[in-house]
Amino acid sequence: MTQKGNKMRRQAGFTLIELVTVIVILGVLAAFALPRFSGLEAKARIATINGLTGSIRSGAALAHALYLANSSASPIAMEGAPAGAVIIDATTGYPTVAVLGIKAVVQDLTGFTFDATTGVFSLDSAPTPADCKVTYALGSTAGAVPTATVVTTGC
Repeated sequence: MTQKGNKMRRQAGFTLIELVTVIVILGVLAAFALPRFSGLEAKARIATINGLTGSIRSGAALAHALYLANSSASPIAMEGAPAGAVIIDATTGYPTVAVLGIKAVVQDLTGFTFDATTGVFSLDSAPTPADCKVTYALGSTAGAVPTATVVTTGC
């Protein structure tokens, strides 16, 4: 007999025990990592709402500054606004709760729905859009700063 025929062949690869061990380790890692990632979607929606709130507040402040700089004349010209104009409330000096008011100031509302009668910006991707929103409301006295109220209970 030849020497080659007497030797046992050694196969390359993993044993069943090694494969099961790796699968168990991956399962344990996934069990710890999954809860961390499961809450990220809701946190992303809340961050989106908070970002819109900041845009509303800064846009209203910018429109108010332009209104004052233009000797309190409405509508004011803002770059990028539809028809180039934003309607300002004569009492407060801030953008109105209308399509050509605060919505024109914010301009890009991709992913949001705006209700011009209530001043509510709702996040379309939220499980409950009515409970994941920002409400813009004018002040009641001259020069009163408008409010942007955030609701994130349904995000």
